[in-house]
Amino acid sequence: MLAYADRYGEDRTKWSVTALLHDFDWEIHPTAPDHPLKGEPILAERGASEEIRRAVLSHASYTGVTRQSLMEKCLFACDEIAGFLTAVSLVKPKRSIFEVDVVSVKKKMKDKAFARSVSRADIVQGAQELGVPLDEHIETCIRAMQGIACELGLEGN
Repeated sequence: MLAYADRYGEDRTKWSVTALLHDFDWEIHPTAPDHPLKGEPILAERGASEEIRRAVLSHASYTGVTRQSLMEKCLFACDEIAGFLTAVSLVKPKRSIFEVDVVSVKKKMKDKAFARSVSRADIVQGAQELGVPLDEHIETCIRAMQGIACELGLEGN
């Protein structure tokens, strides 16, 4: 999210808070449609802005909240790919995001048994909604995760 906030000149703090909060209720409500529908009132109760709550709701297509703002589209686009890139990193010899490239990601996307819970359709749709070619989106997300590899535990062994 921060890479896209920078790319589009948006508020890094707001975008990072949105990214951090979007799955806050996953352990409480791990199934659709409870997540994020039951989490949104908790965010409201705790003072999260309407803009952030709307982005959280729109990241799950089944909520019926359409993605309109750039932040909403970026959150959706980054959500599935972040998990997928983590999975690809963890099967590399050094377990590092620095070993991941666009070619290896696209190859793994074709393997339906690999990270089977990650929606390939959402990854593709996210790039399309942003108006960014898929390869460029994957590359942007890889570079962003490389920039925080230590915090993600993906710097390798």
